[in-house]
Amino acid sequence: RAKMSGEEILVCAVELGKNFCLYFAGLECDAFCKEKILHRVLRNVNSQLLVVRPDLNMAAFEDVTDQEMKSGNGMHFSIHYYKTTTPSAGMPVAFSVQVEDKSYYMCCEKECGKMIVRFREGEVPKEIPGESNVIFFKKTFTSHSSRAFKFECSLEQGMFLAFEEEGYLRKLILKKLSKEDEVDETMKIS
Repeated sequence: RAKMSGEEILVCAVELGKNFCLYFAGLECDAFCKEKILHRVLRNVNSQLLVVRPDLNMAAFEDVTDQEMKSGNGMHFSIHYYKTTTPSAGMPVAFSVQVEDKSYYMCCEKECGKMIVRFREGEVPKEIPGESNVIFFKKTFTSHSSRAFKFECSLEQGMFLAFEEEGYLRKLILKKLSKEDEVDETMKIS
């Protein structure tokens, strides 16, 4: 028996091979499998909503009127929760959003040596066989705020979704957390 993430898994030895290597049956490979979807708006510490603008190739936190929110164009996110076969440092999630009649998913990409956030046209996969640039690990922002979260890029440990002020915009970016116990309000998403 092997214990993983609080649940016991029965492991059966199948055969003893050459050089006395032990082979097992019943083990699953690393994978993510979609479990549920929640529909939410994402807010920053200033209560601004995250709005995706594919025509400008960006997403930013903005002040939104009630009328704009009703239309929901680019601001009502589907948060796709995944089960995983390996224990992780948070709940694996992926984000998608509708803009007009098209669906976009959020992903991390390396551009000019820097990790950035992109929205690509298409659907979030039901199953992800291994590592993926669409998976983020959802973590509680602090032990005192159970309704606020931070989202770590699964491909780059220590890189979190955050906002950065650029002129009058608060653009969605990936930001490196300098210390593990550091509290950075730009990473707080509720």
